[in-house]
Amino acid sequence: MKVRTLRQFGVVTAVTAAAVVTIASMAVGTPGSGASSTPPVRGTAEDKIMTRGNGAYNVIAHDISIAAGGHSGWHTHPGQAIVMVKSGTFTVYDAKTCTSQVYQAGQVFVDRGYGDVHIARNEGAVPTELHVTYLDVPVGGAFRIDAADPGTCP
Repeated sequence: MKVRTLRQFGVVTAVTAAAVVTIASMAVGTPGSGASSTPPVRGTAEDKIMTRGNGAYNVIAHDISIAAGGHSGWHTHPGQAIVMVKSGTFTVYDAKTCTSQVYQAGQVFVDRGYGDVHIARNEGAVPTELHVTYLDVPVGGAFRIDAADPGTCP
């Protein structure tokens, strides 16, 4: 029984030592040079995403600012888009049903795309900042497709 305990102690000691070496090497990793970034935006999504199939497609990331009282204009996208609300609030209106959904800072939603016409309005008092990642955009194609005002929504 004692031999087994000593073996277990040896294994635990070896694993612990390996973890310490790994963490120490991460802490002294080489710094970047000539590179910069903005603070990451993080949110939690519950919606699932889809694509047209197995072919190649573009993924486009875009930061958007909508002034208080501003809007995106009626439009759709060739594929889905993951929208992260960095600051402010905004309301998305669906052209078919004229239903609306309000999103606030820290929320994430998946824009259905694929011909789903909508408008995003900043009905708040401060600018809204969004980070949008467009998926399934045809290679070299547009990530936004303008649409006519359906005349049925605000």
